[in-house]
Amino acid sequence: MSFVEYSERIQDGDVAIVYLGHESMMPVKVQQGAQTQTRYGVIRHSTDLIGQRYGSKVTCSKGGWVHVLHPTPELWTLNLPHRTQILYTNDIANITMMLELKPGSVVCESGTGSGSLSHAILRTIAPTGHLHTVEFHQQRAEKAAEEFRDHRVAHLVTVRNQDVCKDGFGVTEVADAVFLDIPSPWEAVGHAKAAMKKHGGRVCSFSPCIEQVQKTCEALSDQGFEEICTLEVLLRVHDVRSVTLQLPDFGPTTSMETTPPAAPNHTSVTCKTTTLPREMAGHTGYLTFATKPRT
Repeated sequence: MSFVEYSERIQDGDVAIVYLGHESMMPVKVQQGAQTQTRYGVIRHSTDLIGQRYGSKVTCSKGGWVHVLHPTPELWTLNLPHRTQILYTNDIANITMMLELKPGSVVCESGTGSGSLSHAILRTIAPTGHLHTVEFHQQRAEKAAEEFRDHRVAHLVTVRNQDVCKDGFGVTEVADAVFLDIPSPWEAVGHAKAAMKKHGGRVCSFSPCIEQVQKTCEALSDQGFEEICTLEVLLRVHDVRSVTLQLPDFGPTTSMETTPPAAPNHTSVTCKTTTLPREMAGHTGYLTFATKPRT
């Protein structure tokens, strides 16, 4: 199992996602002889998981059942242990697109945090790309490195424990893209420029406050970056439901008809439509993008 390569069957040491029901999942590290408790009973790793196909329905000790899913960055985002606030799929999708990431890209990231974005980047740049991620907090950096090893993507990432605003990313003139998710990104813009390849490249900064965006845009402009823009992603999912509509009765088709009027026609039709959600997720943060000139 790897987060960047699909495996057919569950193996000892894999990290699998146990799907318990709608909006109820949990990550499980599969180990020979281990057990996992769920509300449906016990899952025995040796007999219930190891050797089974991903996507299989597994019966628990109480007679209930769950599905065991192959891990993906999207599923990991929904199930990871939160060490910090994380980025979710709607922001991550825009970041990977706007940074023009592709297999073979070299990316610098700070800070690593809980690794939500890191896993999405790794899948995008695999199998020949590399991620240089910097985390200021030592325990978070060590935990992130451990997770990368467990998820079998450690060969694609280098984790550094340092202050990016003072010490930079530890590399120069190699990155195709840089991502900043730190309290004062404007202090790291110079280091981001130094880490990027000589000609071209994209940079993105995530900030929850508009005052941070203003300072970052000024720093990007001072460093010679172009195409500076800021956007906010608000996801609104429409609910699909069935509705029944009465067909209108427009009366006789011509004014010359002499037959007595028929009884009212109450024919109806059922169709699918969408409705706006009563609640939706609000502001998460602002994404600021810029381009390093190619000349």
